Amino acid sequence: MAAGLRERLSLRRWRPTRLALDVQDRYSELHGGEMASAVTLSAFLSLLPLLLVGIAVLGFFSAASSKDLAQQVVDQLQLAKSSDTARLITEAMHTAEASRKAASVVGLAGLLWTGLGVVNSLRYVWNTAWQVPGRGLRDKAIGLGWLAGAAVLFVGSFALSAASQLLPWYLEPVGILTGLATGVGLWLWTARALPNRQIGWRALLPGALVGAIGFEVLKVLASFVVPRMVASSSDLYGPVGVVFAVLGWLLLFGRLVVYAAVVEVVLWEQRHGTVKLAIEAPARPGVAPVGATRAGEQRFSRPEGRPGLPVPWRKRPNAPTPADPEADGGNGDGVVVSDRRSRRPAPR
Repeated sequence: MAAGLRERLSLRRWRPTRLALDVQDRYSELHGGEMASAVTLSAFLSLLPLLLVGIAVLGFFSAASSKDLAQQVVDQLQLAKSSDTARLITEAMHTAEASRKAASVVGLAGLLWTGLGVVNSLRYVWNTAWQVPGRGLRDKAIGLGWLAGAAVLFVGSFALSAASQLLPWYLEPVGILTGLATGVGLWLWTARALPNRQIGWRALLPGALVGAIGFEVLKVLASFVVPRMVASSSDLYGPVGVVFAVLGWLLLFGRLVVYAAVVEVVLWEQRHGTVKLAIEAPARPGVAPVGATRAGEQRFSRPEGRPGLPVPWRKRPNAPTPADPEADGGNGDGVVVSDRRSRRPAPR
């Protein structure tokens, strides 16, 4: 009766909640927070050359414009004119007019170098989720190709966003859908080009949708929430408060990248199954692990007398017993093929 009650109370009875819990379990098992931090750090380091390129572009526009662009940026960020952050932004944009040529050259070179670092962190997330190795030097050339394709998609996205501002109010959903479609294309391009695995485009679509929709939400936060965070934190911490706000936004973006990759892998496994592999780990006297996690961490059997409390919404991992591999459906080489297979044919 207790088992039946736990089954009725379990959130895994429903497919959406089961998928969400499986994704969260895999995120924790792969140490998704650490991978998100790696994406955050690489993206933050790329902001300095990106800022140099932006300053150079603003310098060219400011030199050719009759309006005070620095004051417009301060007003857009809702900063007090007498604050240290507003003064710093104004001085930087006025300096950009005089150093726009040098900033453009140095910024583009630095952006290329740090951009490859962002590519490496994104590739690491997908390869870790799929548990596949890298491709060595080939990844550098593929990363350059990804940067070129992403630049084209970004330019197209900005052009479509600017064009959508000219549409009448009753056509505003068209602009939103166009931006979402561009975002889906960018996430599909990332999931297709960077990881060391080849699957069909249809299998990449769920993760791309999660990434694109989540990124649209982050853009809304960047438009409404981040300026208020900058204004409030700059009053307390000065220019350092801007760094805190940007880091918080980038950390959310890093977690979004990891979740998009994990959703893609979990859905693939639900349709096509998994394989069980034997791994090597350091031997320790008196210690007998019974399995390993996706991240290679050893699992141990629960000590007798400490059964623990059952958690109805948590999936219990099936710890293998140290027995003959052939007795469990294996091939004698430490590789066991899971019986969790889908009847659907693999996508071409």
